[in-house]
Amino acid sequence: MNNRQEKNVALVAGATGIVGQQLIRALSAQHWQVISLSRQRQPDPGQSNVLAVDLLDQQQSNQVLSALTEVTHIFYSAWLNAPDWAAMVKPNVTMLQNLVSSMEQVAPLQHVSLMQGYKVYGAHLGPFKTPARESDAGVPGAEFNAEQLRWLADRQQGKAWHWSALRPGVVGSDRPGNSMNMALSLALYASLCRAEKLPLRFPGSVQTWHSLVDFTDAELLADATIWAGQASDARNQAFNVNNGDLWRWSELWPVIAAWFDLEIAPPVSLSLQQLFSDYRHNWQDIAAANQLVQPDILALSDGSFADFVFGWHYDMFGDGSKIRQAGFHQYRATDRMFCDLFARFRAARIIP
Repeated sequence: MNNRQEKNVALVAGATGIVGQQLIRALSAQHWQVISLSRQRQPDPGQSNVLAVDLLDQQQSNQVLSALTEVTHIFYSAWLNAPDWAAMVKPNVTMLQNLVSSMEQVAPLQHVSLMQGYKVYGAHLGPFKTPARESDAGVPGAEFNAEQLRWLADRQQGKAWHWSALRPGVVGSDRPGNSMNMALSLALYASLCRAEKLPLRFPGSVQTWHSLVDFTDAELLADATIWAGQASDARNQAFNVNNGDLWRWSELWPVIAAWFDLEIAPPVSLSLQQLFSDYRHNWQDIAAANQLVQPDILALSDGSFADFVFGWHYDMFGDGSKIRQAGFHQYRATDRMFCDLFARFRAARIIP
């Protein structure tokens, strides 16, 4: 019996993202062998076995990946930004194509996991049908998540491996240094308000204040991703993955303010990206006074993703029942998630 092919060997693309970092931790805790891919050369210091590769370069990809002959599972959460949605399609599809086609040739591949999001439902375009369901009809227009899955499903036809696609809500993570960490952006904003003796104003519109939104704890998402990579009922299936509860910002905001011992005041349209830039020197003073680990607030978050989220003046949530009916049963209380993440940021001396 070939024991080398019995063990689970994960290849994680997008190792420096908030999804990829947590996934690596979860895989390692479950005793997988983990190989990480990243275009950056500064991975998490806690990560080992990290390969730098530009997946846009097919020749380099083939060369670097040719030695990975034991990989059983690809977990793909890499993405490349571009000026508009249409421009994002080609490079992001190309990276996935180069990775999968390279690994098919050299490894005993069993599963390819694709991280997606609610953009497949048209969430980025404006108001859309909610709750969004995996069975919903596709949306016309350029969108790389949908194109990636279309290619992957076609590629899998007649192959021994299978795929799964995970679609989280707004992800909650304790990993700093990524603009998509919504919880950290909130913590930085609240910390600035506290230092300046200001109330915590909701920085979006009144419509956003009253809209419904769902969230996904990064630990829950990692567990769901690993489950889908192994469960027979998850083969060639897409799943919404959320905490299992729904919140309006009008209900969640007082919880956030209370954790930071702040009063709230009526919403006002603010850009956190602009605010973090304006208060960059203020944060340096806060960091020095509280011995924080990072004196540059923009190295923690630039606020851009938070602005994107607070710009949603419509409901943003999916139906999470399909994955739970298939066998993944975890839930997470979103208010507790945020409070726990804030506590971790404070314990790590990221916020005062």
